[in-house]
Amino acid sequence: MALPRLTFPLTAGTFLMGTTEFVVAGLLPDLARTFGTSVGHAGLAITVFAIGMVVGPPVITLATLRVSRRAVLIAALLTFAAGQILAATVPVFAVFLVARFVTALATGAFWAIASVVAAKAAGPTAAARTLGVVIGGGNIANVLGVPLGALAGLLVGWQAVFWALAFLALLLVIPICQLVEPSAETTRVSLRAEFRGLRSGQLWLVLATTACITGGVLSSYGYISPLLTDRADLPETAVPIALVVFGAGSVIGSILGGRAGDRRPYGAALSFGAITLVATIAIAVTSTKPTLVLISFGVLGLVGFSANPILIALATKVGGDAPNLTTAMPTSTFNLGTAIGTGIAAAALQGPLGPLGPVTVGIVSAALMLVPLSILALHVRATAASEDASLISFGSGSR
Repeated sequence: MALPRLTFPLTAGTFLMGTTEFVVAGLLPDLARTFGTSVGHAGLAITVFAIGMVVGPPVITLATLRVSRRAVLIAALLTFAAGQILAATVPVFAVFLVARFVTALATGAFWAIASVVAAKAAGPTAAARTLGVVIGGGNIANVLGVPLGALAGLLVGWQAVFWALAFLALLLVIPICQLVEPSAETTRVSLRAEFRGLRSGQLWLVLATTACITGGVLSSYGYISPLLTDRADLPETAVPIALVVFGAGSVIGSILGGRAGDRRPYGAALSFGAITLVATIAIAVTSTKPTLVLISFGVLGLVGFSANPILIALATKVGGDAPNLTTAMPTSTFNLGTAIGTGIAAAALQGPLGPLGPVTVGIVSAALMLVPLSILALHVRATAASEDASLISFGSGSR
């Protein structure tokens, strides 16, 4: 079955959103010089964006329940462009942070609504596969968008990167207008119905899984540089290569995860989770062996985010009649897990384990991820067995 045509502009949108979220990390020294502050203080641009990404998806989703999804996507792109332009032109760092927060709200809204639109257009039999491609846009950003943005910042200044992102977002409005149906509206849903979806215990198990998996993987990813240089004695030039390999693996893994999730969502998610745990342990065990640690890191990139499209599809499924908020919530918990996981990893890096500290955080988080996911899978299996037994009993009694 072919993917819906709107999959591709939505993927282009997540590519832009992923680029703007992570490209700042490569532009921090230039930002610090522009605003006359320290690199550490300039790093608030990352923190503020993460907060906006936690807050934006559920709040904006609820605020726009009765608005056409196409209109919300267009508004998100226009707001995204305005935020980029504001960030590129303001002379005051505090206003720059406000621009980053506004951009994060738009980014979160686009991610959440794009997931709803993509899943609905694909239908239940192809939702995970389609979401895998859409989410893959964010992973492609790590392979292409972020390195190219950082390079462009060095060559022509960081402001040019923000202007380029704004221009591309405005261009993307055209295919969104053409391919997203105006009838894709939520005119008959209510705030009460959306909150009723949050009563699902299965939903909170899915959300706990998303927070653990993202926090664990990004704990290792975010602090791989000191591990490679201090433990494996690799040169700093090897770090960008390792990150590109990780990003390329995450693109492939997201697509493969979506395909596997359409057939056996719980089994596929558990398998990816278990391999993620093994790969993270392998990074710690082989941290003094350059070739092996790079292979382990590449495997983590391949499987670490493979369950994400499956989890978003499951959130939509268990949300019942409230798919909007329940599809937005994984985006928030992804970023909440990132904020918590990387924060603990930063503290662990300064502790007695040194460069192994963040990877240890990743191992613990990956292990914790298997707990809610296993409970969810067992619950679904028990429910299915109970229903089968009831059908058998009914069939026997009717003869």
